[in-house]
Amino acid sequence: MRTLVHLSDVHFGRVDAAIIEPLIKTVGDLKPDVVAVSGDLTQRARSVQFREARAFLDRLPNPQIVVPGNHDVPLYNVFSRFVQPLDKYRRYITNDLEPFYADDEIAVLGINTARSLTFKGGRVNEEQVALMREKLCPFDKNIVKIVVTHHPFDLPEGYDDSELVGRARMAMETLADCGADVFIAGHLHVSHTGHTAKRYKIGDHSALVIQAGTATSTRGRGEANSFNVIRIEYPNITVERLEWQPAQASFAGDKLEVFYQESNGWTRSQ
Repeated sequence: MRTLVHLSDVHFGRVDAAIIEPLIKTVGDLKPDVVAVSGDLTQRARSVQFREARAFLDRLPNPQIVVPGNHDVPLYNVFSRFVQPLDKYRRYITNDLEPFYADDEIAVLGINTARSLTFKGGRVNEEQVALMREKLCPFDKNIVKIVVTHHPFDLPEGYDDSELVGRARMAMETLADCGADVFIAGHLHVSHTGHTAKRYKIGDHSALVIQAGTATSTRGRGEANSFNVIRIEYPNITVERLEWQPAQASFAGDKLEVFYQESNGWTRSQ
C-alpha cells in the first residue's frame, strides 16, 4: 500500500498561523510515501512568501511532488509576470516544473498549469500531454498513475466550465488509452471527488478526479481548511479528507470514500 498526502492552496502571505504546526505534525505522523502539493504556495508570489513556503516544505516528508499555481506568478510586476513568471518559484521551491516519482505501486507526475496570460485560469499544452504519455504509458495497469496539477480537470456541481484547466478534453482524449488513473488538483478551495467519464465520455474510460480544499489559507470559501490522504492498494483507492477542527486545534477525519478499479475505470464502492 502507498499513502499520498495531498495538500493544496497553502497561500503563504495569507495563512491561518495556528494551523501550520498541527498540519506539519499530522502529515509527519501519517508517514506518507509521497507528499503532493498542487499549487498556490504563495498569495502574491513575493520573495518573503516563497521563503516561508520553502521553510514549510522543508519540514514535510519526502519525496515531494510540487507544482505552481496561478498565485505563484507575479500579479502586479508586469515585467516579471511576462518575462520571468516563475523565476522566484524556481529559485525558492524547485527548478523542476514537471516533477516525477515512481516505484513498484504508483507513478506520480506533476504538470505546471500556471500561465502568464491569464490571471486565474491555467492550461496544459501538447508538449505537456506528450510528456504525460512518455512518463505514464510504459507502466503496467497495476501501477496507479497519478497526475498532479493546480487547475482541475473536473468540477463540483455549480461551477462554470471556465474553471477547468484549458485543453482538458484534448489531454483526456490523448491519455485515455494510457490508463491515467487519478488526476489531483486544487485551485477552487473546495474539496471534490468525481469521475472523468461523467464529463468527457471517452469510450468506457473513467479516471478518478480528486480535488483538495485549501490547507492553510484564510480564504476558505465556506469550507473548513482541509487536505486529502489518498491510500492506494491496487485495485482499491481510499480518499480521506482531514478537516481542521479549531476547538481541538487539530485535523480530524471528516469524510472517507472508497474506489475500486474495474475494467472500465474507477468506480465508487457502495
